[in-house]
Amino acid sequence: MLKKFKEFTVRGNIIAVLLAVLVLAAGCGRSTEIKLDANDNGRQIELEKGQVLVITLESNPTTGYRWEVVEFEEPILQQMGEAEFKQSDPREPPPPGTGGWETFRFEATSAGQMTLKLVYHRPWEEGVDPLETFSVQVVVR
Repeated sequence: MLKKFKEFTVRGNIIAVLLAVLVLAAGCGRSTEIKLDANDNGRQIELEKGQVLVITLESNPTTGYRWEVVEFEEPILQQMGEAEFKQSDPREPPPPGTGGWETFRFEATSAGQMTLKLVYHRPWEEGVDPLETFSVQVVVR
């Protein structure tokens, strides 16, 4: 009886492992979201129609600086709403001067190639170079 139980357990474990492998293999296709951060500045990325490009960059709007999309050559991406800000300090209310991250989302809507450029600046200051820039070459297939 014990021998049959061990055989049953071994077979059950093998089946469980095979099922786990199949589930992982099914999920290995392209993710619907491609996430980028400051380390991806200057990269070229490839998307498929329907994929979402998510860009998250450090920001501190309490200083007046915000990220803004400034270069949108071809309409192959559609911005999904406004940028979202998430504080780095979870306390409520946050301490003065608390920074965090701004996140932009873009959906790939048609095939093509473009440069997507964002600048970190004070929007009301004219004739002043941005504090930082972020750009990626986007290819949508």
